[in-house]
Amino acid sequence: MPVKKTGYTNESIKQLKGADRVRLRPSVIFGSDGVEGCQHSIFEIISNSIDEAREGHGKLVRVIRHADDAITVIDRARGVPVDYNPAEDRFNWELIYCELYAGGKYENADGENYQYSLGLNGLGACATQYASEYMRVESRRDGYKYALSFIKGQNIGGLVKTPYDKKDTGTITSWKPDLEVFTDINVPQSYFTDTLKRQAIVNSGITFEFTDEKTGEDFTYLYPEGIVGYVKEMAGENPLTQVCSMAFETRGRDRADKQEYNLKAELAFCFSNDVNQIEYYHNSSFLEYGGSPDKAVKAAFLAAVDNLLKNNNLYKKDEKKLTFADIEDSLILVSSSFSNITSYENQTKKAINNRFIQEALTEFLKKQLEVYFIENKAAADKIAAQMLINKRSRETAEKTRVNLKKQLSSGVDFANRVEKFVNCRTKDINRREIYIVEGDSALTSCKLGRDAEFQAVLPVRGKPLNCLKADINKIFANEIITDLIRVLGCGVEVKAKGAKDLNSFDLDKLNWNRVIICTDADVDGFQIRALILTMIYRLMPQLIPAGKVFIAESPLYEITSGKNTYFAYSDKERDQVIKKLSGKVNIQRSKGLGENEPEMMWRTTMNPETRRLILVRPTDAVKTQEMFDVLLGDNMRGRKAFIEENGHRYVEWGLEN
Repeated sequence: MPVKKTGYTNESIKQLKGADRVRLRPSVIFGSDGVEGCQHSIFEIISNSIDEAREGHGKLVRVIRHADDAITVIDRARGVPVDYNPAEDRFNWELIYCELYAGGKYENADGENYQYSLGLNGLGACATQYASEYMRVESRRDGYKYALSFIKGQNIGGLVKTPYDKKDTGTITSWKPDLEVFTDINVPQSYFTDTLKRQAIVNSGITFEFTDEKTGEDFTYLYPEGIVGYVKEMAGENPLTQVCSMAFETRGRDRADKQEYNLKAELAFCFSNDVNQIEYYHNSSFLEYGGSPDKAVKAAFLAAVDNLLKNNNLYKKDEKKLTFADIEDSLILVSSSFSNITSYENQTKKAINNRFIQEALTEFLKKQLEVYFIENKAAADKIAAQMLINKRSRETAEKTRVNLKKQLSSGVDFANRVEKFVNCRTKDINRREIYIVEGDSALTSCKLGRDAEFQAVLPVRGKPLNCLKADINKIFANEIITDLIRVLGCGVEVKAKGAKDLNSFDLDKLNWNRVIICTDADVDGFQIRALILTMIYRLMPQLIPAGKVFIAESPLYEITSGKNTYFAYSDKERDQVIKKLSGKVNIQRSKGLGENEPEMMWRTTMNPETRRLILVRPTDAVKTQEMFDVLLGDNMRGRKAFIEENGHRYVEWGLEN
């Protein structure tokens, strides 16, 4: 009986050949076998058209996403050279579409074809072809139309060459990413729109069109001013400073024994109080993680702004220097660099690590910023002032975060730390309700009138701080607010400069199924209700779309007829109740919550069977924010206009009928 071979033997060593080099290991080439890898395979084909357009051959790149997730890329360039190559004694189509590390971009260090190339590594067209269910290529050049067809990495029918008497040239590539290679080929529309927009930004004058047959939408991107136009677009109408651009070209090497190469770079930036965004591109590829240019920008801006503050004696005595985070809070910057030798961190090209690029960019930026601050004193003064505001806001927020963490530290029963808070018995979050009531007297009525099994009560002592107008430090120094944060338990979500570290919001940690605001039906009660809503809106905005915030309606009128008592929540409802009653009717305005008997509180405000709760909905977030700003913010002119137009609807004139 033959002995079966087992274990690690000479026969265990195998070599992947042909299409299997990609199809069986797509993540090695594309960085992932999921949708991200599929996206990268698409960009490899788009990048070839971009390289041609940037070399001056064609000004249009068109991309179509078909309903079945197939892709078509069309350009008006020179057409892919696919005919016989005497130097290699093979057809070029075999080299381009069937051989990894083959292409026309390896002589770029000497300034020949594609000096600054996206598709530098010679993998793209071949790797994408190998990873496709099918691929069809049509190339128009040299008076011929060339057609190629591939199925699952295998050529079908060779090269089909027919005369073409029209003058247009270019390439059409259609293919479908293969689900046998990628786990997901449903690339989101945003990938196409984001990618093509970015390419339009860093390739000024080239038009990028995208047709999405899945949705029937068309998109066109063109930036005649390139990155300068893009920075202007992001900055909007009122930036802190106007857009500044600077550019340079140089040569150098990453190490003494390495080859010298060309580098050119352009940067555009401005400062803003409303927007902050930094983007890096190299050879028009978006660098998600930056690498060398990111390190250069951080080092140069930090040094330059720090010198600006020092030279103008703007630091206080013993004050710590600013960090790049303080600059970044107000900086809009786009860097676009090109080099004919590039060291990417990997094939997906999300960062570069060229030492020379980092050093050259740093030195150039430092000098240019120094000149910029001298020549633009008004802008420099604005920048210096804003940087100190950002820095001191961050430092204040850091102190606040430490104090808040101490106040809200986990592991301690919040019931023992919040004055006059009355908890409920159940631990079932799906049943627990918290009533936020107005004052100690309302606390007593609600405490006695509630169902202690699932209803808790927290009194608000005095008027809460206006969270739209107060700064972060004052907000978290306010006892009413910190008590409420402790009781709710879900943390906060702060959108303010220097306050990123304060964000701790987690909806799953909310201690309650319903947060119910319960105030008197008078002017003071409405104001307290608005201030509590404002606090939730600013610090815990997700509670509102999650359907967790309610307003408990309090009755306006108490109507008695004989032994029966009725409650009306509006004038209209009062009139309807009176119509239905016969005999003597006594009508009186309802007392404040604190004056109500517990039985009345249960019946009108707390009993789930009879109470009236209004769910606070984010039906129009923009209008809600605008109204909060008008009523409670700094928009004094808007508030005055609103009162003049609408005040009569809310003021009781006290006139007798």
